[in-house]
Amino acid sequence: MLDKIPTDKQAQADAMLRLDNQLCFALYSTSLAMTRRYKPLLEALGITYPQYLALLVLWERDGLSVSELGERLFLDSGTLTPLLKRLEAAGLVSRLRAFDDERCVHITLTAAGHALQAQAASIPGCILSATHGSIPELVSLTQRVQALRRQLLA
Repeated sequence: MLDKIPTDKQAQADAMLRLDNQLCFALYSTSLAMTRRYKPLLEALGITYPQYLALLVLWERDGLSVSELGERLFLDSGTLTPLLKRLEAAGLVSRLRAFDDERCVHITLTAAGHALQAQAASIPGCILSATHGSIPELVSLTQRVQALRRQLLA
């Protein structure tokens, strides 16, 4: 990482183009490492990381429309629909068209989808342990990354 900013303009430009000085790469490679850490935990439940994220949202609020779920996960329906079809095939969710608007599809957890929540309850603790951080440290880091996302989307 860029410990001190060089005073020479060309040296500054060169330093700013180093891979290790890129925030985007730090976030990207950390995201890859995080999903690798989740993989064996989620494989034990028979789900993928994107499916886990969708289930997290549904465990918070069941019965969302596909568009509401997509907004929450920052995913478009073209990405979300195949993921939801796989969750439905696994018996974890049901997709139901709205009676008043057939274009609107609502996602509801099945009994198996609800039961999976109890099985997934140990995952956050496993991830916390893997980070060697404290809960306050991770809460702070999460809030800072969320603030960065909001600024980038504004």
